[in-house]
Amino acid sequence: MSDDRVESGSAGVAIAGFAAVGVMMVADIVWDTTSGTSLGHMAVEIAVALISLGAAGLLAWRLRQASGEARALAVNLTATRAEAERWRKEAHTLLQGLGEAIDKQFARWHFTPAERDVALLLLKGLSHKEVARVRKVSERTARQQSLAIYKKAGVEGRAELAAFFLEDLFLPLTEGK
Repeated sequence: MSDDRVESGSAGVAIAGFAAVGVMMVADIVWDTTSGTSLGHMAVEIAVALISLGAAGLLAWRLRQASGEARALAVNLTATRAEAERWRKEAHTLLQGLGEAIDKQFARWHFTPAERDVALLLLKGLSHKEVARVRKVSERTARQQSLAIYKKAGVEGRAELAAFFLEDLFLPLTEGK
């Protein structure tokens, strides 16, 4: 947020600078009209005055527009954060229940503590190599534990193990939707 204030302050300084140049140019044009300055000189000063005042106006308009967008984004961010927090709380309860259900099923399959750890890592999508690294065992050990898990669970592999738990989580779509 402080970066926004710095940018807004810098834009304000630029606006003030352009406006000051424009006002000084207008004052100089008024002065020059009374002192008989050439038309070419006056044209250049008028162009500089118009460009300076136009730039000040454009910057002020753009700053106002950007400030409005920033306020709208801040409101949207607050609403999104509130929605995310609500979702996290709801999902936490559901995930806690799912975790307990998975743990109970692991107990029914008589998994050892090591097999439970490996099975959870496999369900999270880790490869055998990643499981081995996380558990600080050889990749061969991780593969052997995976095979023991699949055998105890009565599944053919990782996909069937994951499907065992995910199958009932997704309700079938009704035909009208």
